[in-house]
Amino acid sequence: MATTDVETVGTGADKAKLAVAALLVVGGFVAFYLLSAQGSLAQWAALLVALGAAVGVFGVSDAGRRLVAYGKDSWKEVKKVVWPTRRESIQMTAYVFVFVFVMALFLWLTDKTLEWVLYDLFLGWR
Repeated sequence: MATTDVETVGTGADKAKLAVAALLVVGGFVAFYLLSAQGSLAQWAALLVALGAAVGVFGVSDAGRRLVAYGKDSWKEVKKVVWPTRRESIQMTAYVFVFVFVMALFLWLTDKTLEWVLYDLFLGWR
């Protein structure tokens, strides 16, 4: 008998946390523009405090915990990547430049050959 994991869409509390986080973000931007008379320090402080609170509220929600878990798993996968050495990177870059040069030369020669065949031989325009 196979068991299947059932994921719930979200509880009411998680939805409320996400709504509060969204309201904090909007409130931070509203405060930023309403505090224009108080100076830029007050504007930026209000915006950063509201955004920090929104991140904190989002972080304790189920979606926030899943995002943090995803980030940790992604970081583990990035650590497993075998990055090329400097020498390998330079070699591959040189191969790309040589290939681009050869293709540019081939396309230029093809263009000039077709131009010569069509305009000079067939149409006699030159």
